[in-house]
Amino acid sequence: MSTEVNLPELGDGIESGDVLEIFVAVGDVISEGQDIVEMETDKATVPVPASVGGKVTKILVNEGDTVAIGGAILEVEAAETSAAAPPEPATPEPVTPEPAMPEPVTPVAKPPVAPSPEAEPKTEAATPAPAPQPVAATPQPVAPQAVPAASSTTMIPAGPAIRRFAREVGVDLSQVPGSGADGRITREDVLSVVRSASQSARANSSTTSVTPGAQGSSPTAPKTATASASLPGTADVDDFGPIRVERMSKIRKTISKQMHASWSTVPRVTNFDDADITDLEHLRQSSKEDYAAQGLKLTTMPFLIKAVATALRHNPAINAVIDEENEQLIYKDYVNIGVAVDTDRGLVVPVMNNADAMGIPEVTRGLAEMAGKVRGGNFGVNDLKGGTFTISNLGTIGGQYSTPIVNVPEVAILLVGRSRKLPVVMPDDSIQARLMMPLSLSYDHRLVDGATAARFLNDVIGYLEAPSRLLLAL
Repeated sequence: MSTEVNLPELGDGIESGDVLEIFVAVGDVISEGQDIVEMETDKATVPVPASVGGKVTKILVNEGDTVAIGGAILEVEAAETSAAAPPEPATPEPVTPEPAMPEPVTPVAKPPVAPSPEAEPKTEAATPAPAPQPVAATPQPVAPQAVPAASSTTMIPAGPAIRRFAREVGVDLSQVPGSGADGRITREDVLSVVRSASQSARANSSTTSVTPGAQGSSPTAPKTATASASLPGTADVDDFGPIRVERMSKIRKTISKQMHASWSTVPRVTNFDDADITDLEHLRQSSKEDYAAQGLKLTTMPFLIKAVATALRHNPAINAVIDEENEQLIYKDYVNIGVAVDTDRGLVVPVMNNADAMGIPEVTRGLAEMAGKVRGGNFGVNDLKGGTFTISNLGTIGGQYSTPIVNVPEVAILLVGRSRKLPVVMPDDSIQARLMMPLSLSYDHRLVDGATAARFLNDVIGYLEAPSRLLLAL
């Protein structure tokens, strides 16, 4: 009797998910709790385990399908039923006539000429006509070999993030040797395959340039395959030339809706300013070895998060939301800072809860944990909820100022650019080279006035320029 395996609850407010990858095939025997598919929700990618064990008899979804919570994914036969199936390989029993070895009948074997191409069954040709059937049955063991091949894809030692990365660069994980613990495949293993493929493509292209003509067309095939491995989407063509088409992912659709909602509902204004972080940088440099001894990398980001969190306490209008439906303003008495992270899947904003009550060491540790989850694709929907203010760090990539989009329903977002040394006129009229951090604060002008935004930004700058205040702030 077949049993359906359905998509379980994936988190609060999640109604469906997109199938990214199917880990099993028809005929595989799975156990309860084994990962069967990888699903992408609004902002998280999660493997879905089987609720029951047994033999997979039917797969009801395809990669790319959108499945509602509770929707059927596949069907399995109970383990008892599937256990009764193995007796089917009893087909080798017809081979038992072979021990009869009717070698004395070999003279009779000459009339049937057809069996002669098969050297060993030649002596059985004269015996019962079914004798050729056991010979035909011998290829049957090939079928069981196909099953391990299919199931081997499920046994590939690679996590969801590595599987997704390999899919995006066009690498078959079954061909990648793992260098991690117990042969686990790492990101570097996948990259080494891509590098070797690109090197061979360059070698082929150089050969092509030396020997143009009919033979030159063949090396272009590996070159195209390598190019397709490093570029997103599927090769296609439109009216004007070659293109690449990629299905919009669940996270990209969510980002699109969120950005459209922000652009169409928020009258946004942006204030630009700079913070002199020369003294802060001296403090960071003198402390980073102590943090490194604990396995932590001390950057300027923990100081910025702490400065913003403390300033939000003194500027409640920035730490609020507009409830248009009930025509009221809601001021949050908690400070949860979202940090926008650029990933290969799109923009992800994990949230650090109660950041105002944390010290620099706690913020640094929390930031490292958040980054680890995002890079490994191990974050859940709850890690992205409850933010009251967002920080976007453009400086890690480059650039100084920008006009960030407010992450609704929040009312403000701060973008930090790359710090650089500038000549600054000091209070004593001397000119010094100072390390300046560019800041861009976008805010919802329906609630936040220009003066309110300026006061908040001045508070943030004040904490950054006087790190001793930041360390003592409560």
